Amino acid sequence: QVKFMESGGGAVQSGGSLRLSCVASGFTYTNYDDYCLGWYRQSPGKEREALARIETDGTTEYAGIVKDRFTISRDNVKNTHYLELNDLKPEDTAMYFCAANHGACAYYGFGYWGEWGQGTQVTVSA
Repeated sequence: QVKFMESGGGAVQSGGSLRLSCVASGFTYTNYDDYCLGWYRQSPGKEREALARIETDGTTEYAGIVKDRFTISRDNVKNTHYLELNDLKPEDTAMYFCAANHGACAYYGFGYWGEWGQGTQVTVSA
């Protein structure tokens, strides 16, 4: 069973930066290279927000609210994908989840995810 585990969350001040990582494991019948990878976040009382995703070929797509501040990337050798968060604001405070779908991102809606990790908390103070 494929599993995803996030790390890198924490508490920062407004304007600060963080780099989230998501390590995948358990590939028996599939390959990491064949997964669409992404990130979403959720905070209490709010709907889940899809943030970014990266295609099997490295093409990226972002939600408008984070497009100029967050950067998604992947390292297929390390079975890891990342989300770099810059110019953080208090409204970015949330639990951040890495997520994945087997196959090309183009097969799925932007906010649809079949697999995800346990989450890592990001807290931004004013």
